[in-house]
Amino acid sequence: MGSKSDDLKGRAKEAVGDLTDNEDLKREGQADRAGGKVKEVIEDVGEKAERLVDDIKDKVQGSDKD
Repeated sequence: MGSKSDDLKGRAKEAVGDLTDNEDLKREGQADRAGGKVKEVIEDVGEKAERLVDDIKDKVQGSDKD
């Protein structure tokens, strides 16, 4: 499940938990949202790492042509 869907699922659980006074469901929703944020950060770091590797490859390949 993606980070955005974890956030939406968490928000829904929190809302239902709030409406029904179900503290466990509210906490579960908060945990889902937190997990979504962690996934989002990990995805962002991974994308930045891929760009860095591509930049380094381009520079190495460019210096081989000289």
